[in-house]
This record gives sequence, C-alpha cells and structure tokens, in this order.
Amino acid sequence: MSAEGMILPKVIEAARILSHEAPIAGVDILTLAAPQIAQTALPGQFVQVSVPVSGGFLRRPLGIAEVSRTDGWIRLIYRQVGRGTEALAGATAGADVSVLGPLGRGFDTALNHPLLVGGGMGLTPLLFFAAAHPNVSVLMGGRTKEEVFWEEIYRPHVRECFITTDDGSYGTQGFVTTLLPELLKGGTYDGVAVCGPPVMMERVAGIASEYGIPCEVSLEKRMACGLGACLSCAVDTKSGRRKVCKDGPVFPAGEVYYAS
Repeated sequence: MSAEGMILPKVIEAARILSHEAPIAGVDILTLAAPQIAQTALPGQFVQVSVPVSGGFLRRPLGIAEVSRTDGWIRLIYRQVGRGTEALAGATAGADVSVLGPLGRGFDTALNHPLLVGGGMGLTPLLFFAAAHPNVSVLMGGRTKEEVFWEEIYRPHVRECFITTDDGSYGTQGFVTTLLPELLKGGTYDGVAVCGPPVMMERVAGIASEYGIPCEVSLEKRMACGLGACLSCAVDTKSGRRKVCKDGPVFPAGEVYYAS
C-alpha cells in the first residue's frame, strides 16, 4: 500500500513501555504498547513522544521503526542527542508515556524492488518500509562495524543487505555513495528511498537521478508541535515553503534537492 498523499487519523495514546534496550552506547530501542497507532501507522511516519519532566516540556519526534498490528505495539529506535532523549532513555519497562501519532506523510511503497539507503539513525524509518515490503534490498552505512548493528535487525526483512563503513572495519570501505552506482547499474531497482545525513541524501538523490530511478528522501528537522502549527520545521522546496511534519517528512528528492 502506498502512503503517498494519504492523511490518516491522529490520536494521543497512553502507551506502556514493553521493553527498552540499548544495542550500543547512546542508542535505544523502545517498544510501546500503542494499539491505536499501530493499526494505522505507515512506513515513513513518526510519532511525538512525551519525555520525563527533567527532559523538558516538549514532545520529541521519533520515527516509527516497526509495528505489530496484531499485537498492538510500535517500536522506536533513537539516539540520545540532548536532554529530552537522554531523559527518555531512563524510562523503564512498565512506565507509561504519552504518544501522539501517527504523523506526517510516508513513503510510496508501491514498488516492485525498492532499494533503501540509510546512514546512521536514518535507518530507523526505512526499517518499517523493509518489514512492510515483500521484495526490498537495503544499503546501509556507518562509521564503524559497531554502528551497523542494524544488519541483524534488517536481515529477516530484506532480499539483500549491502554494508559500507567509513573505516573499512566491515563491508565495503567508504560511504553508501561509494557502492550505490554499482548497485543501480547492475540491479533491477525501480525506486530508491533514503534517510540519513543531509549531504548523504543529496548525493544519493543525485546518483539516483543519473540512473533515471525515482528517489524519495525522509527529512529530519527540529520541531515542536508535529502538527504544522509552529512552523519550526519549514523547509524550502520547488513548491515553496513546506512543513516537514505535515507535508513530509518524506518528499520526492527533486522537490528538495533539485535533482535533474
């Protein structure tokens, strides 16, 4: 099912923490019992999560990594980058958090063989895409072998998994853009979905454009409300100023990066 152009109902749900784990230092996997959000969430969407009072009063936007519609849970994978996420990391199983979502517009998943390209925590929303599609491949990058712990999580959901590391400690040495031209030239991909650092996404969009393959990017911006009211996440596009939280976070690459 394609999420393109769809606006789905939003709810505020009191969600119980089912588990809270740390695969590596500074990164947390948070699983929440949130059956209403789990029923309607689509790949590429996100939620706004309340944090303990020590982390401030604003909710924090976190991409949805996985859902179980039958068991009614959602999974969020995030990095501790400030006071809010550091406070959230201290929450333990059994505690409740308030969750607003699902928010934003997601990926167009109506593809035969998409290639997902992610760097660092950009692999979070792409995981939901992988779990929802029967024939998807992923190209992931990290600075070191430790940072591509994602491989084990992705393997059950993907046809192929390609890995690059900056230091060459695992997979191909270099960046995702080092390997991407080879994959697009020899593959059967009919679409690329990318999330990660802005420079990486722009370069991936440019390479996809060179090969004539449609590309979507998932943008990450600081935001307060997540509903399009505060305008703190506005970005310039070919169509004028757009709100990442409401018009995105997923955009056609050409709208944002002016790919030819």
